[in-house]
Amino acid sequence: MTDFAGLADDFYVNMNLMTEMELPGQRDTILHFFECLQKHYPTMRKFYCRDKRDFVLEEDKDNGRYRWTAVETRRLSSGEVNPASPEEAMKQHKLVLDLAPALLSVSPLDCEALDLLFGFDFAYRGNHNALLAEALGVGPSLEQMGEIPGARVINFEPSVTLAVDEDCRTQVRVSTESRTNAFQVRTGDYGEDQLSVYVTARQYGSLDPTVGYVEAVERLFGLAMEVIDNCVVDQILRPLARTIALK
Repeated sequence: MTDFAGLADDFYVNMNLMTEMELPGQRDTILHFFECLQKHYPTMRKFYCRDKRDFVLEEDKDNGRYRWTAVETRRLSSGEVNPASPEEAMKQHKLVLDLAPALLSVSPLDCEALDLLFGFDFAYRGNHNALLAEALGVGPSLEQMGEIPGARVINFEPSVTLAVDEDCRTQVRVSTESRTNAFQVRTGDYGEDQLSVYVTARQYGSLDPTVGYVEAVERLFGLAMEVIDNCVVDQILRPLARTIALK
């Protein structure tokens, strides 16, 4: 099994269910949902409301590893930062999706989109865009741009999205996100924001009548893991880590 925690400074797995209709926001409904979740994860003790309608239950963040779950107006989310393994994070996501139909009245018809996101964050105080270009390469068709005298890379965030079914409802995306802006490049004053690599598997639209949310997210997990193992670990994550280590 790949040691995901060793591939980046921080690693996380998030699940998001976007609904067509608004999720219930009544006090009793929300509290009961989170109490059922807390029975399985007693260390999720911090409950709060943000923006008047978004409810969050999470663990203490001090040790760098924590779980969280949120119920928003039209989105149910779940995440674990620096889990022991991807499979460990999936246990939480499947529990949330198993509880949602009965406790939050979420029907398979109500699915606008269901996605599973794997995030890898790298600490690098410098030009994230130039780092990405150096570690991953820009491709033969654009290599000449790097030879322009005095040129500096100020935007380079490669991404690709693929559909894996005929109707394009199931997709997988590999993307990068730089936190470097032109002002930082000009002044040389770089912040401590992290450079991110994301792998997102997403299904659009209502679920098939024979498929539940737990089964749907398991399929997305298999798709995302296949892409990470075959197309991301050695092609993106390790080159980034090696390039940073040489700086």
